[in-house]
Amino acid sequence: QVQLVESGGGLVQAGGSLRLSCAASERTFSIDAIGFGWYRQAPGKQRDWVATISSGGGTNYVDSVKGRFTISRDNAKKTVYLQMNSLKPEDTAVYYCKMLSSKDWGQGTQVTVSS
Repeated sequence: QVQLVESGGGLVQAGGSLRLSCAASERTFSIDAIGFGWYRQAPGKQRDWVATISSGGGTNYVDSVKGRFTISRDNAKKTVYLQMNSLKPEDTAVYYCKMLSSKDWGQGTQVTVSS
């Protein structure tokens, strides 16, 4: 079973940037035909959808991150990214990626934005 490993989180000041990565753990696994989503869960809140990228590269974003976040993919590296700019304290959450065809979640990566 392929696992997704998220990384790139950390502590950043408001207005700063982070780039999250989501890498497939299995060397022989191809992500070419798979859509991915990024999600986040703030303390005491439900897990919410943030962005999606299709196998063809089409993207969608929740309104609150449009113009600030960019989802992208590198199929050769088996990795999906979330570039986050102009970060706000309300972006603080654990961020998860998931294959749209799967119900399995990774361990997530913590993003904390200080004011």
